[in-house]
Amino acid sequence: MKRTDDRLLPVLLICAQAVVWPGAAPARGAVPPASALLVAALVAGVVTAALALRRARPVTTLVVVAAACALGAGPLPTGATAVLGTAGVALALFTVATERDAFTAVLCVVALAAWQLLYNLSLHGLSDRDGLDLVLTSVLYAAACGAGLLVRRASRARKAAERLLRRAESERHRLPAVERRRMERELHDVSAHHLTAVVVTAGAALGLRDRRPELAAEALEFAAETGREVTRALGAVRAPAPSREDAPSPEERLLDLVAGFRRLDQRVDCEIDPLPDGTVADAAYGIVREALTNVARHAPGADTRVRVRYGDTRTDVRVTSAPPPPGAVAHGAGLGGGRGQAFLRSRAREAGGTLTTGPTAAGGWDVHAVLPGRTAAPVERSVPRSYRLAQLTAAVGLVVQPLLPLLVIRAEEMPSGGRVSAGVLFALLVAAQAVALLWLRRAPRAALGVLFGLALLWPVAMATGGYTGPVVLPPALSLLATCAALAADAAGTAAGPSPAGNRPRLPLRARTAAGPSAAGPSTAGVRPRLSLPALLALPAFPAFPVVAVAVAAHAAAATAAVLDRGTTVPVWAVVAGTTAAASLAVAAARRAGVLRGRRDRAARSTREERLAAWTGEAVRDAWAERRRIAAGLETTVLSRTADMVAEAEAGRLDVTAERAREALAAMRALLDAVREGETGPDLRPQPTLQALDLLAHQLRATGRDVEIRLTGRIPERLPTAVDLAAYHAAETVLAAVGEEPAVLELDADEDRLTLTATGVPRAADPGVRERLTTRVTALGGTLTTGPRGTVRLRLPLAAAPGDEKRER
Repeated sequence: MKRTDDRLLPVLLICAQAVVWPGAAPARGAVPPASALLVAALVAGVVTAALALRRARPVTTLVVVAAACALGAGPLPTGATAVLGTAGVALALFTVATERDAFTAVLCVVALAAWQLLYNLSLHGLSDRDGLDLVLTSVLYAAACGAGLLVRRASRARKAAERLLRRAESERHRLPAVERRRMERELHDVSAHHLTAVVVTAGAALGLRDRRPELAAEALEFAAETGREVTRALGAVRAPAPSREDAPSPEERLLDLVAGFRRLDQRVDCEIDPLPDGTVADAAYGIVREALTNVARHAPGADTRVRVRYGDTRTDVRVTSAPPPPGAVAHGAGLGGGRGQAFLRSRAREAGGTLTTGPTAAGGWDVHAVLPGRTAAPVERSVPRSYRLAQLTAAVGLVVQPLLPLLVIRAEEMPSGGRVSAGVLFALLVAAQAVALLWLRRAPRAALGVLFGLALLWPVAMATGGYTGPVVLPPALSLLATCAALAADAAGTAAGPSPAGNRPRLPLRARTAAGPSAAGPSTAGVRPRLSLPALLALPAFPAFPVVAVAVAAHAAAATAAVLDRGTTVPVWAVVAGTTAAASLAVAAARRAGVLRGRRDRAARSTREERLAAWTGEAVRDAWAERRRIAAGLETTVLSRTADMVAEAEAGRLDVTAERAREALAAMRALLDAVREGETGPDLRPQPTLQALDLLAHQLRATGRDVEIRLTGRIPERLPTAVDLAAYHAAETVLAAVGEEPAVLELDADEDRLTLTATGVPRAADPGVRERLTTRVTALGGTLTTGPRGTVRLRLPLAAAPGDEKRER
């Protein structure tokens, strides 16, 4: 299907060119000569063959198409390559913008426009005062490049969203297993250390009871203290605090890994950024471990550098080793199985990244993995500076090529005058419109105002430059830029609030230092003070006044241009016609923008709903694992541990030892059941605030920067309704987190639980606010929102009647 599509457009261009020339020549009574038809066939064949391969070699296709059309324009009559030279080159430029990076696309546009300008100068000199054809061609090239860049950005955003969904789905299946392994590891640590120590101590005291009776009292005291410690430790296993990470972080795991290799006399220097838990962190750990293992096997004692850089769009993992020192013996050179490189590449590929390995210039070895970053954006290889320099050199060579004939052919002297060409004025106006469009997202009001003002200057440029071409074209160029701006503004307004990346960011450290109160909700009746940049950055404003001003400005410009040229049509008819044309164009652009914005909003809502659903499902599954294991703890290990403490306090050492053995046996049985997945009935209880650590873990694993803080004033037991409502409110708020870091803090006083979230710009969206209001008002709480994405919820701690009797 792709090859068919690649061939279809070139064939359509050839058909259109054949209709223009030579198809229109016989209708005018002129028969093209055979030589011209042969040249046209050769040009058309070269252009078609090149355009059919435009996706594989876009830059080469652009050069071939432009050169073929330029060579054919000489012997062929006017219009013989008009379609191929404009639409064909525009299609090639569009492909360059979609398939290559922005630097290459912009360089191609600038080089092609400059080359065509110098080419025309070398052929016609400066006698052409209008120059509108050059302006129109430059606008066409810029529009093709801009459309390609927009398509490329939309494609990248779509692929990034798909990667994020795949990452979330992968973590959805991974979180329950991670929670099960965490609890299994911590239960094993408790049983291996605490309960085994009680059994050994009590057994030793019983064996020496006749000779050293004082050991019995010490063993009983140790058993009681250890039993209480076991109870506390198992309580932390059942409900770890979200603000406390029980398991080591990925950064700590990597540092421990490096420390282990240093103990093997390996000289390792490391620079490691904090990583969120998830597939990327696991892949980074596995790649570093395998790379360091290979260094220890093949280059013992070599200086090695480990660098892990975690960014917004990519994570760089690099392990570079120097040559081994003289006299070093590689005792482990033959221990590998030959699958190390395949293992490294598979780990990078499974995480959605790439990996390259090879020798360094100094004789060492380099392992470099590029993995997805915080936003799960597609991983791109960095372009070397030498390649950029080669691109610039080729572009400069292409641009100066039309000037070479001037070195050997003496140009005729052209008359000069003091009048400014209309083409120069039009080029300046087009450049000003382009700059205004570039500022549209950052300052929409100022950009639209500039576009409306520039529209009134086109008739002035036409009169000043003595323009004699079609009177409709210059106002149409101005209207085209305004329609593009209005469509973009309508799309942004219909799609919802601007993304987090487009608004001013407050650094996380500054927000943390300021605390929730610094970004708290705005007080009723107090309007925030906005500076001029903030006013210019407001994305949404009433549509009707903007449309009315746009129609009035362009209708006035077109009317002035027509009346200045002179016409027999009545003035009222000219005004009515220009107003109707401007109204239709502006309304169509506005409607197209609204439709696009709604489509983007629907796609974003669908994606966010899927993310929220998968996050909720992952947390519920992990919470079910935790609850099932906790139920086994409560009915077996904790009850026997409590009996052990009671017997120790009663002074019965032999029974205490027996209860310790029973607790240890129950713990081991529970561990066996955890490994086999037989911990109880398949229940899916509703998560409470004790599951916030699972929620934070899942959100971080999918690339969102979330921090949850709990103060020490939160009661250990909350009313069931408050506990459930607070968790679901926190889940709703954190589901609206964007690219910027977010902090959720929970605090309590005597009668109220407070949730304060900062860094959530979409918390004020109607859908999010409605869901939060439903949760809060059912318990008589309050909800307020403030600047910079701040939301605060207050829930009364007084439980409703019957709440404590309900099942959690």
